[in-house]
Parts: sequence; structure tokens; C-alpha cells
Amino acid sequence: MLDSGEPKFRRRKAERPGEIVQAAMQVFAEKGFAAARLDDIARRAGVSKGALYLYFETKEDLFRAVVDQAIAPNLVAARAMMAAHPGPFADLLHALAGRIGLLVTTLPVGGVVKMVIGEAGNFPELARVWHDDLVAHMVEGLTEAIQKAQARGEVKAGDPRIYAIQVIGPILISVIWDQVFVPVGARPFDVPAVIHQHVGTLLAGLAPEGRR
Repeated sequence: MLDSGEPKFRRRKAERPGEIVQAAMQVFAEKGFAAARLDDIARRAGVSKGALYLYFETKEDLFRAVVDQAIAPNLVAARAMMAAHPGPFADLLHALAGRIGLLVTTLPVGGVVKMVIGEAGNFPELARVWHDDLVAHMVEGLTEAIQKAQARGEVKAGDPRIYAIQVIGPILISVIWDQVFVPVGARPFDVPAVIHQHVGTLLAGLAPEGRR
């Protein structure tokens, strides 16, 4: 195997911020924001607390990094896909369903969502960052895609922003169910299956008369 010529310790140091962000996302999802300790995050990342402070001064900085580096890139890609998709709208929603299903099953997004909802009262900045950097962009992207689909005659008349929330709502509920009720004994849902079935049901309801 070829040697890059770069000292191993230097390559390792360059990877540390990303490893710390991944560790923070796991700890936030498991313990919530208030109970998460920087010691726990440093230990999970395999660094000293002093090393963690070289990159992040506060838990708020770490949360913003989790949003910006670990979650937002996935939604930025989804927003770009929505903007570039020429139609039909059904294909776009099914593609989004696949992307979102993959996201919620490969990253602890559900735990972070639960944390934001549960702790927004005491830490409103969490909700502000989550809304401004993630939710608002997805709602806007879906609203624009629905407006285009309405112009093509694929979606019936109605407020496209409300339709966007109708797309997101059941997906969010299934993620919250998995985080809140399954740990206390509720029967789990297959979240990707929920998403795909929801998309099929929603498309039937959004279709204009004569195209259902």
C-alpha cells in the first residue's frame, strides 16, 4: 500500500473535529442536551477534554457543528435534488422518501429530534438552529416543488406550504414514535416502510380529479 508521506499523527489530528462531531451527535441522541457532558463526548471521540476545547468551546458550538456538518449536508443535497427535478412530482417524492429513510436509519437523527423538542423550552437556541438550518430549508424546498407540480397540473389546488407540512408530518411522527414509545415497550414501526406508504397515500390525495 502506498504511503501518503504524511505523518500518521498529523492525519489523525486532521480527523479529530469530525470524530468529535460524530461522538457529540451520539451522546446528544442518547442523553439529551442538558445531561450530555463534554467529558462524555471527549471519551466517546477518544480525545482528552483539553483536545476537545481546541475545536469547540461550548456544547452549543458542538450542537451547531452536529447540525452543520453531520445532518445539514444530507438536506442540502435533498434541497438541490428538489430544485433540479423536472418532474413528475411522484418520482421526486419517492426519491425523497428513499433519501430520508436512509438518513433516519443510518444516523441518530431521531434522538436528536427528540432532544430538540424536549429541551427547546430551556434551550431555545437548539430549536432556532434546527429550524433555521434544517427545517425551514426543507419546507421551502418542498413548497417550491409543489408549486411547480401544481403549475404542471400534477397537484390539485391548495396551499403548497401546508401540503409541504403534510409531507413532513407523518414522517416526523414515526421517528418520534420510534424514540419515545418503542423504548417503553410499544411495537415499533419500520420507518422507511412508513415513509414509502405515506408517500403513496399522499400522492393519491394530492392528485387532481381525473388523474388519480
